[in-house]
Amino acid sequence: MTNLFLIALAAGLPLLAQMGEEPVVLTIDVENHVLYRSMVADPAQIGKTPGPVPASAQIPFVSGINVGDIVAINGTPVRGIWSSAYTHTTPYRRSPQPGQFAANVDSGATFFCTWQIWDLDGTFLGTLRDSGATGGHAVSGALAGFFGTEGVHSNMMPVTPARVTSNAEDPANRHTFGGGKLSVKFYLYPRVRPSVAVSAGGPLIFHADFTPVSAANPARPGEVLIIGAMGLGPVKPNVSIPPGAIRFSDSPTQEVNSPVTVTFNGNELPVINKIGWPGQTTLYRVDFQVPEDAAAGMATLSLNAMWIPGPQVSIPIRN
Repeated sequence: MTNLFLIALAAGLPLLAQMGEEPVVLTIDVENHVLYRSMVADPAQIGKTPGPVPASAQIPFVSGINVGDIVAINGTPVRGIWSSAYTHTTPYRRSPQPGQFAANVDSGATFFCTWQIWDLDGTFLGTLRDSGATGGHAVSGALAGFFGTEGVHSNMMPVTPARVTSNAEDPANRHTFGGGKLSVKFYLYPRVRPSVAVSAGGPLIFHADFTPVSAANPARPGEVLIIGAMGLGPVKPNVSIPPGAIRFSDSPTQEVNSPVTVTFNGNELPVINKIGWPGQTTLYRVDFQVPEDAAAGMATLSLNAMWIPGPQVSIPIRN
């Protein structure tokens, strides 16, 4: 196998066509992390104590819930909630100690997590769900911008320890008493990635009069360009409908729900608008302004949606 690989590499064969795409890496930051252990069984006492309640160490068959506030993705401020329900707090062991579960393999506890994410303006952006034990968590996307996404997260990095309490504590006071911080790295493989649509004539990028940007008609610094885009996800108000399942309306136009930016010559730029192209089902329209200081020559351009980067295309820029 190694010899075949070296021969192919020396011959310049397209090895990338035989390899999977690189994952999209998201780092999600969480604050106010509290672990509520189910130490109280009497429903009349659950969640009724106004102050913190000490919780004992892990006990077999005792379930619990982790709760934390999502505050950033890749450094961008967002809002959201992470909740993790676990059914077993003790590991599985081939040679169990008292209070551990006997098994024919060594494995960790069982967890089921939900990551619900909103923009700062209150726009619901998407949900990730994961479950796992030893070796990491398998991730699947559900709804909105993460529809169809799969992947893993394998490392949860506590910044400060979680606050551990009993389920007797009133959960409405979580922000009052605070909790720990953690950072979680996700490796995601989206079902589709944002991209500039390309025809036989090149990238679908237009001037304001809808004439194509081309070598004979280059873009100008400071000019607003129109991009024909693909893979930007659901549109408002149909955020729960999978992309491609509806035809985009003309009046009113339908805004893309996910955050979208343009990367121009390596610099991330805001967009002027992001809508489903009226009458289409998978084609979107994104307008952005070429920087005033853009140099003459060929410029690289790509789209980013929901923190997912797309492939680059090139367009000519004139003085």
